[in-house]
Amino acid sequence: MSKQKLLNRIYIFVVLFAFGFIYLISEQNFFKQKIVLFSPLPDFLTYFKNNQVTTLSIWMPTKSAIIKRQDLEQPEISAKSSIVYDLTNNKTLFEKNPHQKLPMASLTKIMTAIIAVENYKADDRLKVRKEDLVGENSMGLSSGEVLTVEELIYGLILVSGNDAAEVLASNYSGGRLGFIKAMNNKAKSLAALDTNFTNPTGLEGDGNQYSTTFDLLVITKYAMGFPIFRKVVSTVNYTIPWSNSHKEFYVENETNLLTSFPGVKGVKTGYTDEARLCLVTYLDYEGHEIIGIILGSERRREEMKELLDYSLNLQGITPPPHE
Repeated sequence: MSKQKLLNRIYIFVVLFAFGFIYLISEQNFFKQKIVLFSPLPDFLTYFKNNQVTTLSIWMPTKSAIIKRQDLEQPEISAKSSIVYDLTNNKTLFEKNPHQKLPMASLTKIMTAIIAVENYKADDRLKVRKEDLVGENSMGLSSGEVLTVEELIYGLILVSGNDAAEVLASNYSGGRLGFIKAMNNKAKSLAALDTNFTNPTGLEGDGNQYSTTFDLLVITKYAMGFPIFRKVVSTVNYTIPWSNSHKEFYVENETNLLTSFPGVKGVKTGYTDEARLCLVTYLDYEGHEIIGIILGSERRREEMKELLDYSLNLQGITPPPHE
C-alpha cells in the first residue's frame, strides 16, 4: 500500500471518529437538558404531583338553583350544616351552610375505606399491633390477630371501629403517616379542597381535622362507586367467623334509618363532643338516588327523616311509611 493511500485512510478514519465523537457529546447534552412541560391542571390534579389521582374526570354537584315549592315548607334543623342532593337528576334539594368547615367525627372513615379499597386487595391479610388499639368505638381486635382487609372494612363501617381504621393505616406501604397523606391527596384529587385529615378515625385531639357537607357529598359519591363499599354500608349485621388467626366477631350496623326508612342503604354515622351528631345517608327510592349529609346536629335521626321526606315530596314522590 502506498504512503498516500495510507494517509488517506487515516484521514477518513479521523474524520469519521471526530463526527462520531461530536454526535455522542451532542446526544448526551440533549438528554441532560431539563425538559419543562407545563400542565393546564393544578398540581393536586396531576398524577406526578399527587399519586392519588386515579380518574380523568371529576364529579361536582351542579350549581343550579335549589328546587323549592311554595306549598312545601323547608325543614328547620339544628344541624350547623347540611346538604341533600339527588344524584339521578343532579339537583340540590336542600342546603344549609354547605361550605362551612366543621369537624366530621367518624365520617372520616368513608375516606379511610376509600384508601383501603384502592390500595389493598380485599383478601390481603393485615396484622393488628398494640398501638392500633385506640379509641372508644372498637370492633374488638386484639394485638397479634390477622384479618383480611374486607373483614376490617366491615368492622370499620358497621361499628365504626377505630381499631380497624388504625390497622388499615399502620399496615400501609408508607405507614400511618403515609396513609393520612394519601387521604388528603385523595380529597384533593376529587377537588374536595375544604377537607383536611389528621388521623384515619375521626377522633379529636391530634390536629385540625374538618370537612364540609359539600365535600362529603363528593367523597361519598366516589366511595359508593366501589362495590365492596356499597355492599358493606348496606349490611345490617355481619359475622366474621373464627379462624386460626383471629377470634369470631359479630358486628352490627350503627347507621340510623337503615332498617327503619325503606330505601335507605347506608352510609355512616359520626359523633364526638366537638363534632356533635353527624350522619351521611344514601337513599335509593322510586328511581331516585339521594345523598343526605348532616354535620353538627342535636337530633340527626329525626332531622334526616325530615330532610328525606321533604326531598321526596319536593319532587312529587310520596315518602314511604317509616318509623
